[in-house]
Amino acid sequence: MAVLPVTWSPEHPLAMIMGDKTNGRPRVWNGEETAMPEAYAFSTIPAKILLPIDFSPSSHDALEEATVLAQHFHAQVYLVHVVQEGCNLEVEKKEAEEHFAVSVAGLTAKGIKATSSVEIDNDIAGSILDVIDREHIDMIVVSTHGTTGWHPLVFGSIAEKLVKLVHIPLLLIRTEKPESSVKVVSGRLMEWW
Repeated sequence: MAVLPVTWSPEHPLAMIMGDKTNGRPRVWNGEETAMPEAYAFSTIPAKILLPIDFSPSSHDALEEATVLAQHFHAQVYLVHVVQEGCNLEVEKKEAEEHFAVSVAGLTAKGIKATSSVEIDNDIAGSILDVIDREHIDMIVVSTHGTTGWHPLVFGSIAEKLVKLVHIPLLLIRTEKPESSVKVVSGRLMEWW
């Protein structure tokens, strides 16, 4: 890239024109630098990773990815499952806690500090956002399609809402749209629930 001297133009009073060798078009930089507002500043290394789980094969894949990230960054993993009001709350909550006990034990065996919670709310995305603020989460890992705990198309829309609303780094794990709610297939590296 060739940098030409500072020039004057009506649109950019003090601008530097840089010639781009790949396509020959000049680019203009007016010297202004933008900074992320302090409210949205984040560390480049996450210390606490949030993983919303609905116990589907997609969220199983997201847990695998979150595990790799947590090992790499020596981060904590915070697992959350949202039970919608109107369901059999006690049964749903107990099943989620049993699944989380297995998941937390698996993460602990890999040297990862893990905690979990079961939230009760009809607004799943809103509940996840509340957890981000309450638990001081640095990063979130979300799968695109969930099936079991929530309606098959809902988790995709939850992921979409989170992409639009979160103010922290988000890793979106793209998975195939499931045809039905099937159990986690055997032969994986680890069964999480």
